[in-house]
Amino acid sequence: MRVNEKYSTLPAEDRSVHIINICAIEDIGYLPSEGTLLNSLSVDPDAECRHGLYFRDGRRKVDYILVYHPKRPSGSRTLARRVQHSDAALAARGARQDQLLPGKGSVGAAGGPEPPMDYHEDDKRFRREEYEGNLLESGLELERDEDLYHINETRGLLKKINSVLQKITDPIQPKVAEHRPQTTKRLSYPFSREKQHLFDLSDKDSFFDSKTRSTIVYEILKRTTCTKAKYSMGITSLLANGVYSAAYPLHDGDYEGENVDFNDRKLLYQEWASYGVFYKYQPIDLVRKYFGEKIGLYFAWLGVYTQMLIPASVVGIIVFLYGCATVDENIPSMEMCDQRHNITMCPLCDKTCSYWKMSSACATARASHLFDNPATVFFSVFMALWAATFMEHWKRKQMRLRYHWDLTGFEEEEEAVKDHPRAEYEARVLEKSLRKESKNKETDKVKLTWRDRFPAYFTNLVSIVFMIAVTFAIVLGVIIYRISTAAALAMNSSPSVRSNIRVTVTATAVIINLVVIILLDEVYGCIARWLTKIEVPKTEKSFEERLIFKAFLLKFVNSYTPIFYVAFFKGRFVGRPGDYVYIFRSFRMEECAPGGCLMELCIQLSIIMLGKQLIQNNLFEIGIPKMKKFIRYLRLRRQSPSDHDEFVKRKQRYEVDYTLEPFAGLTPEYMEMIIQFGFVTLFVASFPLAPLFALLNNIIEIRLDAKKFVTELRRPVAVRAKDIGIWYNILRGVGKLAVIINAFVISFTSDFIPRLVYLYMYSESGTMHGFVNHTLSSFNVSDFQNGTAPNDPLDLGYEVQICRYKDYREPPWSEHKYDISKDFWAVLAARLAFVIVFQNLVMFMSDFVDWVIPDIPKDISQQVHKEKVLMVELFMREEQGKQQLLDTWMEKDRKKDEPCNNHSPKACLDSPEYPGGAL
Repeated sequence: MRVNEKYSTLPAEDRSVHIINICAIEDIGYLPSEGTLLNSLSVDPDAECRHGLYFRDGRRKVDYILVYHPKRPSGSRTLARRVQHSDAALAARGARQDQLLPGKGSVGAAGGPEPPMDYHEDDKRFRREEYEGNLLESGLELERDEDLYHINETRGLLKKINSVLQKITDPIQPKVAEHRPQTTKRLSYPFSREKQHLFDLSDKDSFFDSKTRSTIVYEILKRTTCTKAKYSMGITSLLANGVYSAAYPLHDGDYEGENVDFNDRKLLYQEWASYGVFYKYQPIDLVRKYFGEKIGLYFAWLGVYTQMLIPASVVGIIVFLYGCATVDENIPSMEMCDQRHNITMCPLCDKTCSYWKMSSACATARASHLFDNPATVFFSVFMALWAATFMEHWKRKQMRLRYHWDLTGFEEEEEAVKDHPRAEYEARVLEKSLRKESKNKETDKVKLTWRDRFPAYFTNLVSIVFMIAVTFAIVLGVIIYRISTAAALAMNSSPSVRSNIRVTVTATAVIINLVVIILLDEVYGCIARWLTKIEVPKTEKSFEERLIFKAFLLKFVNSYTPIFYVAFFKGRFVGRPGDYVYIFRSFRMEECAPGGCLMELCIQLSIIMLGKQLIQNNLFEIGIPKMKKFIRYLRLRRQSPSDHDEFVKRKQRYEVDYTLEPFAGLTPEYMEMIIQFGFVTLFVASFPLAPLFALLNNIIEIRLDAKKFVTELRRPVAVRAKDIGIWYNILRGVGKLAVIINAFVISFTSDFIPRLVYLYMYSESGTMHGFVNHTLSSFNVSDFQNGTAPNDPLDLGYEVQICRYKDYREPPWSEHKYDISKDFWAVLAARLAFVIVFQNLVMFMSDFVDWVIPDIPKDISQQVHKEKVLMVELFMREEQGKQQLLDTWMEKDRKKDEPCNNHSPKACLDSPEYPGGAL
């Protein structure tokens, strides 16, 4: 492989950046062979021959097709029964061709005779050879398409169903070549110099596509060293040290304009990166072809996740509509709204708050039923099974992509590449070796040990603990804000303000939480990257995994801590009237609304989720790149305001790409989707509409990310990957955690368990009548602590002797007044039992789904096995051909030396060594 460097001839002052154009694989140096057997993993065999209408050179048109089915030799019949027979096709064209037919013989022949076949097959083969030879002599040109084998096709009813589905989904398929039906697959193998005679190298410029060529160049740039700085430096080190300001592959061309040549980038813009095609499937194969497997897998995963949100959204809407339809039949909320019950509640704060009627919380109680009803439990179970099904579906989809993208044998290649050290690691190792040299110590096999990294590890631990503590402190500050604001609003003279205290406090507090979460997310992302850098991981894979772990941990705590507080802590440690729990001796802990905290949890979750998606995921991703682009435009106008348009027209491809944003990796893209997945699964019992809002966001997100990759970012170096890496383990962990959290939400946050206990243990009529009164305890107002009683005890117009509060305690006339009652322990036992049963049942069902659905589709496993068998046979025939050729040469040498070795005078006299035949 030879690399040719061509320097731009533009003067430096006329260009915005100095560029070195690198053209790779200009001269591969191949050996001609009798037939083409394999295709490279990266080349599209139909790209130049226009889908079979032309010969492989793309110029000669096919006029006729001959097809035959060769059978296996008798010695391999047992093997042949496990795979389908290969097909071979001949393409004929009416023109004179004096050369022999390429690849003459059976499929995949590499030279040399075939193993013995039965008589009938021998006869057929000889007839074909004679006939094809005669066709060549008559002036036809023949080309053998000999690297195809059939993919198993569906038959019967399933074939008809697939045909109907294909017709139905045809309008939403992108108009790219990769989505045409494929019934054959070409044998592929990684290109290597040792086997280059097996590849079709007739067109060296298109043998590797632009993605693969740029990847090869990048590997060469990484391995090529510069020793001017006393140690070896590849391109990564040179970039890190500022020797070069940027290094990137070029885009294929412009993506918009009337006179723009058609290219893959333009096709991606039209069929993928446009909001007008939001209803279409993604052209994943084309994405992979242009950006590489790693980015292709991200968008494939995002597409599968978005598709799986459709059934979850439908079920969530049904659950929500069920709550709306049964709100007027909910007996507890009807009792709370009934003013005839005349239930007087204890004050919500000390001194400034007065007694209030339970009927005033009617709206909150009715709204709580929309999310706190029996269908919520079903939806929680459904979402747990949905998460397990989603993971299994993705594994199967990933295996299909791995097979179609020829990544089934990628593990060995990855093991060889992943240990390549990072530039920062090599620099630290150099510093350590130089210190040892100055102390006259051995410098062989110098590497960083845990002692070298201990300061970084200690800094990481302290920093992460500190940032988690900061998050908790901010949540505590918001709690104090809620308590103090509620007390301040309660002192307001306006009745409308006092009646809307809970709504006002909740809404403002959630908005504060949202702003803090968005700001801390950006800060924590930068800190996580800095903490990972000071650890100096050895490889890029190790660096990426450590960065993902730190960023996910910090953003998980930041995003979910306010929601965890409302779900599991608010209203749990408030005490009781006359003996409340205080923060800093002055702020009384918050209580839940009479209808429970589930409604407030729903509000908190919905605002944070929708706010993050709208502001952080969409506005930031759209606004920040547009703002940077506008700033660059203004700066350019300021530099040359007069001839700006002419300057833009003169810009070369590399200058246009230089003005784009550099690619920063997929970690931010995955992270926002994983956090959204947590919102959809972790607290779905409180917000059944979460999958719907996630679906609507993702429909926009896919096209937004696509447009960003195609139009706003420099083209990234293509990276091969067989899966989504550590993100899959994080998804599984979130799915398992979701089962536990939803079990506790249903059991402790909602009133589902107390209602069941009342219905089956305490209800006299077998209905929910009397449930509200059963959950309220009584308090004698004379037992208030000094200075905590209401300043205006007659605010309701009458004197209050007994007020009610939500708890299970003994009444004031009991012998053990205000102690926890036995009803509390009964409800607590039922709650814990529900958590255990729900968790184990759902976990078992999830594992059952995991077990029932195989990770590898059956048809894919068969095709992988078939391809391996065919590949082994191909290489065996190649080795047999080599061995036969070697035996032929040895036989010729033996015959050449045999007359003299037998001491035959006549033979020696007649040999060429003795001209004239005489001494």
